[in-house]
Formats: sequence, C-alpha cells, structure tokens
Amino acid sequence: MTAPFQNAKLHDCRDAFTAALEELAAADGNIVAVCNDSVGSSKLTGFRDKFPERLINVGIAEQNMVGVGAGLANGGKIPFVCAASPFLTGRALEQIKADVAYSQTNVKLVGISSGMAYGELGPTHHSIEDFAWVRALPHVPVIAPADRIETDAVIRWAATYQGGCFLRLSRVGVPDLLPEGHVFELGRANVLCEGSDVTIIANGVLSHRAVTAAAVLEGQGISARVLNMATVRPIDQDAILSAARDTGAILTCEEHTTFGGLGSAVAEVIVDHHPVPMTRLGVPGVFAHTASAEQLLDDFGMSPQAIADSAVALMGRKG
Repeated sequence: MTAPFQNAKLHDCRDAFTAALEELAAADGNIVAVCNDSVGSSKLTGFRDKFPERLINVGIAEQNMVGVGAGLANGGKIPFVCAASPFLTGRALEQIKADVAYSQTNVKLVGISSGMAYGELGPTHHSIEDFAWVRALPHVPVIAPADRIETDAVIRWAATYQGGCFLRLSRVGVPDLLPEGHVFELGRANVLCEGSDVTIIANGVLSHRAVTAAAVLEGQGISARVLNMATVRPIDQDAILSAARDTGAILTCEEHTTFGGLGSAVAEVIVDHHPVPMTRLGVPGVFAHTASAEQLLDDFGMSPQAIADSAVALMGRKG
C-alpha cells in the first residue's frame, strides 16, 4: 500500500489566505485588514506594502481590534480581523458576541495559528476551545478549511458573504486535498473517500490524516468514508445522516477539545435523528501539553494509525 501524501508538498494556509486577500483587495477598495501587532504572523506584510492605508494595526488590544472591525463594517468596509486564534476568540469573546454576532456586522474574523499550531509555546497559546466558544453564538458561521485550495475558496466566499464569520486557519503545513478551482459552499461537507463500513469526519489539519487512516483501513479490508467537514456551524446534517445510515458508525477527529467542537456538533445531529455508535477524537478535556504540533496530535491519539485503530474499535460496537 502506498501511503497518501508521502512525498506531497506541504503548504501553509496563511499564504493562501493573504494571496487571496490581496487579490480581492485590489479589485475592491472596501476590503481592509485589522490586526493586533501580528502583521508578520498573520502574513499581512504584502497587504501592508500594497495597501498601507487599508491595514489597521491596533497593537496588542484584541477587544479593541474587534470593535474597530465592527465600526469599519458599519461604515461600509469589509474588514478581515486577523489575530492568533487563542487571543482573538479568548480575549475578545464579549466583543465578538456583542459587536459581531448580536449586531450582525459584516466582520470576517480570521483566527491564525489555531488548534495546537503554537505547540512549543504551551497551553496559553493552544486554541483548542475556539470552535466551542464561537459555535455557541448565533449568526456567526464557523469554518476550518483543510488545505490551501479550500482556504482560498473560503476567503473568496467570506468577502461576498453578508455577515460575520469565523475562519480558523493553521500555520502547520498540509498537503493539497481539494481540487484546483474548488468552490466553497457554506454548510456543505466534501467526500474525500467513499466508504461503506465506517465514516471518519474531520476538518483543518486532521482531514489529510483521516484520508491516510482510510488508506490504512483499506489495507485491512475496511471501507472508510472520509468527510471533510470544513463548516462546523452550520453543520451539514444531510452528509452526517447519510453517513450514519450508510456506514452505521461515525468517528470524528479534531484539533480541539472534545467538548463543544466538531465532534459535539456531529453528535447533536446523530443523537437527535439517527443514533449510531460514535467516537470523538480530540483533546479529552485537559490542557494540551507542550510539544510540536504534529507530536501533540499523535499524543492525543490522532496519528493516522491511531485513527484507523479507533475506527476498528468503533466498528466492534456496531449491532
């Protein structure tokens, strides 16, 4: 069996984000960027050089940053508010609630270096609660693209979407998964692998690991469906229920606590409409320790082999 992505080039999704943003800004003078002293880590240097009057750097003041974004939106601008995800969602949650969700302003929240991408910086910099925090708020779609192609498509969608949204981007290199020219549809999952024995649902940096796990399972004679569930809210109920009916078992994988994130969103659909055996992989209600981002995923049981092993164990619970 040839391992998928063995020699694949890895891409930083932040590069796709800023390339798309610069192209869109060149065509639309209302697009602006707001950041919290994170021009470098948000990869906004090129945007700053091309559109210096359209980059607002508020300094390390995330609550103010979201308020500035909302004010710009109320003035007819299309602000992309960029910051490290733990600080954007953690420090400024009240402003996201009041100034973006409740007020329904046209603010694009871009959480950079999400999940456990800041691995060696430890628990204060891990962003493993952001799905849960923002998913609880009305009117704010929550989206975690899986590769550079989907990131590009999501940014183009966000620029035309009338309303606030939360885009969760990682700095960890990932291979291409979606086809070139992919068009993002809010609330629509993508089938990465067809399968009939078990379904693996993932997003962000876990989607390519899920595909590799499916290849491991194929070597064992097990047919695994893989869904790339980029949109956590609104969740694709049709894809989840189809998977539940067709495969009879659901395994979710996420770079997030197992409380309130992708797995919880999928479980809500399953328990309400079509209960089947289910396992949620993620950070099991603890603070993630200090290690590289890749090592942390492995440590929490989300290496491709561990995902495959969890799928086999889950299948043992099928009636």
